[in-house]
Amino acid sequence: MQIIHQISDAELIHAFLQGEEHALETLIHRYKDKIYTSIYMLVKDKFIAEDIFQDAFLKMIRTMKAGRYAEQGKFLPWAIRVAHNLCMDHFRRVRQHVPVVMPDGRDIADIFSFSSDLAPDGIEQRQTHASVRELIEALPEEQREVIILRMYGDLSFKEIADMTSVSINTALGRMRYGLINLRKMITDRQMVLR
Repeated sequence: MQIIHQISDAELIHAFLQGEEHALETLIHRYKDKIYTSIYMLVKDKFIAEDIFQDAFLKMIRTMKAGRYAEQGKFLPWAIRVAHNLCMDHFRRVRQHVPVVMPDGRDIADIFSFSSDLAPDGIEQRQTHASVRELIEALPEEQREVIILRMYGDLSFKEIADMTSVSINTALGRMRYGLINLRKMITDRQMVLR
């Protein structure tokens, strides 16, 4: 049998699908640090990162067993993409707020802050918050992703660039155009953000 380090990812996946459980253990051991680190860099929480890491491998296992894993690329980029998508799902569910300063100098936290749920101002702010979330969801995918990673993931632009496989300037540009598009939608809909 080949030395474990010389066995390709494709061979390990094939062996796993043939019932050799140790092949999956080898694959996990080979990439666990990189996958976990990429998740942790996004969510910045050890326990959430561990949960998403486990969910990512369960999803990968189900995908492989269902015959939907295409060996067009290497295993690691695919695994990172699966983990990244689960992180995005987490951010959509949690909607945790991380402050971001808009290009016009205003803190976007002012848009998302809540005072009292029962006060008229609190109701208006909740409605504004929901409206801004809808606007973010209406952005082109690349702009939406950068804004979500920055606002909800508290990632630096370097981290966003690394995660999305673009240059820092491209990540900054997507953020800039995303904010421009948000302001345009706010103006077009004649929204007043307090």
